[in-house]
Amino acid sequence: MKKYVCSVCHYVYDPEVGDPDNGIAPGTPFEQLPEDYTCPLCHLGKDVFEEE
Repeated sequence: MKKYVCSVCHYVYDPEVGDPDNGIAPGTPFEQLPEDYTCPLCHLGKDVFEEE
């Protein structure tokens, strides 16, 4: 699965890890994140993420 990087703060969303602190289970591909998902560090939306 592809990792995605926040273009603002450089947080890396790794689908193998997920984002358990925000209710995203390990194994969740970026494409399946809710539309209202935000970066856990800078709180901007999915649209600022770019494929790594």
